[in-house]
Amino acid sequence: MSKAPNVDPERIIEKEHVIQEGMDISGHWNRMFEQRVIWDYTPELLEKVTDVEGAESFGWCYQCAQCIPVCPVDIVGDYGPRKIFRRVQTGQDLFESSDTWQCTTCMNCLRVCPKEVDMIQIMPAIRQEAVLQGNVPAELQEVFQKTVDYGNPLGESPKKRAAWTKKAGCDVPLMKEKKKADYLWFVECYPSYHPRGIDASVALARVLNHLSVDYGILGADEKCSCDSQRLAGEQGLFEECAEHNIKQFKRYKAKKVLVTDPHALNAFRHEYPKLGGKFFETIHYTTFLQDRMEELGMTHELGVKVTFHDPCYLGRHNGEYEAPRNMLKSIPGVDLTEMGRCRENSYCCGGGGGGMWLDGHMSDHVAMRLSEQRVIEAIETGADVLAVCCPLEVSRFEDAVKSTDNEGKLVVKDIIELVVESMGPEE
Repeated sequence: MSKAPNVDPERIIEKEHVIQEGMDISGHWNRMFEQRVIWDYTPELLEKVTDVEGAESFGWCYQCAQCIPVCPVDIVGDYGPRKIFRRVQTGQDLFESSDTWQCTTCMNCLRVCPKEVDMIQIMPAIRQEAVLQGNVPAELQEVFQKTVDYGNPLGESPKKRAAWTKKAGCDVPLMKEKKKADYLWFVECYPSYHPRGIDASVALARVLNHLSVDYGILGADEKCSCDSQRLAGEQGLFEECAEHNIKQFKRYKAKKVLVTDPHALNAFRHEYPKLGGKFFETIHYTTFLQDRMEELGMTHELGVKVTFHDPCYLGRHNGEYEAPRNMLKSIPGVDLTEMGRCRENSYCCGGGGGGMWLDGHMSDHVAMRLSEQRVIEAIETGADVLAVCCPLEVSRFEDAVKSTDNEGKLVVKDIIELVVESMGPEE
């Protein structure tokens, strides 16, 4: 019988005549091979990763692959912690690889990993080293520079950060004039500058005023919370913005910080305390409003079927799943339906971990954007409205509705916009 293909014949052990317990296993029936030494492995590249502070758990992977089916990038591409581990194990330098920038830090892999391989720590640590070496996608470097120069990733003037309040139709007080308040509303960058983010800010301002909430905003004194830049590897920039914001928080007396953006929520709860920001409590607007919906005088029946997208940084990262749903269920004429991937297993919009600014880079590695995949899932529910409560998502999903040829079939709105619609026109 011919020798097996692609095997060195000298490594095959085969006895010509063998009788074992009366059974003839001569020739290829007793074929064995020498112990195989795998020379293709690159343990030094694994150690290069695990030697980085924060990335140690990368070496704990035993390749069970439970992470792959839940990785949102793998659903539209070829990705996931186990796949990255295998590539590094067999020759890939993660510090110079496109794999470094595809992770959205959605945390779904960590949710199912039996070895607790923590990509939320690993990827920022590796990216930080890549940033120091200058191995950064150009579109991301541009965002870093804008944040350095202007205090926001959009490159807008800091002096115009509160310009949106002119559209509010109600008083939006500044903390520098008010000095103290029950709530310091940290508006964030996209809700301050992006047209669709401003729509949600105007709506929330109306609701806060209707409820007679004692609040104020920082306006021009506010800088980006910078959590996404941190996750994208710019730790130094994050610390600069964090120290500035903490200084502002200390200037004014506020019982709590109210946020629109789940990424700011994450930064204030988990990262700012490491830099001295332990003195304030942070709450997302959905958590704050869920128990006050009956006070809003919502009388207009919307008559719409709504499906809700759980933001990764509100849900998996910070454990809030019920508040947004409680708000939606309280709005007259809203029929809430769930997508197959929801709550703990919710899909990702693609904007986290710096992904908001990496669509160009990602286009070479995925069949469609994550936001497009999510819009298709929303369409499949038969919903009229895709409701969100993260300012990164409105523009991403609206673009995805257009690029998937679903205009007219699905509308994307922040939950607070639906609330104000149900409240009817201002008197």
